[in-house]
Amino acid sequence: MNPPRRKPKAFDPDPDAPGQPCAAPGCCLAGEYKAPKSRDHLREFYWFCLDHVRAYNAAWDFYKGMSPGEIEFLVRQDTSWQRPTWPLGRLGQTGSGARLDEALEAELHAFAFGPRPAPPKPAAPPELRDALHVLNLAWPVSLDAVKTRYKELAKRHHPDANGGDKTSEEILKSVNLAYATLRGKLVAHMAPQAAAE
Repeated sequence: MNPPRRKPKAFDPDPDAPGQPCAAPGCCLAGEYKAPKSRDHLREFYWFCLDHVRAYNAAWDFYKGMSPGEIEFLVRQDTSWQRPTWPLGRLGQTGSGARLDEALEAELHAFAFGPRPAPPKPAAPPELRDALHVLNLAWPVSLDAVKTRYKELAKRHHPDANGGDKTSEEILKSVNLAYATLRGKLVAHMAPQAAAE
């Protein structure tokens, strides 16, 4: 029965080593590990001992002396194994690919992509529409907003601030009525919510 074969480890000597001494100056150990001579000659090798090949590999910089543009070009080539590529569906053709792009674009725009539209605001109850119009407020509205707007309009249209002008007095009456209507409805609406909490 044959003994089981030992799986070689990553740091085992290369079985194809030429049997020459280490290429590091002054080293007399056997050169059993290969390392490429340069990035331009990746199939030509130096042969080092284990310690010197580790030092050589630690100092190796494939991109040394290259500009950022050259590095980017090589990285992009490496992502496709240095083979030419085309956008999906074109197979290197330009005419039919353009038509495919247009068809795909039209298909995608048939759907409503992008942010969802805001849900429509609820309509104001019919009995509050006139009061909201007088105070120039939009539904839904809070009691604090109604109070703030009322104070602002009451100061502006008060007869003392307008020298007893009858028009301002009539506007103030309609503001007071609108405020009373809105305040009563909002307080009545908030009472069940407060009880539920």
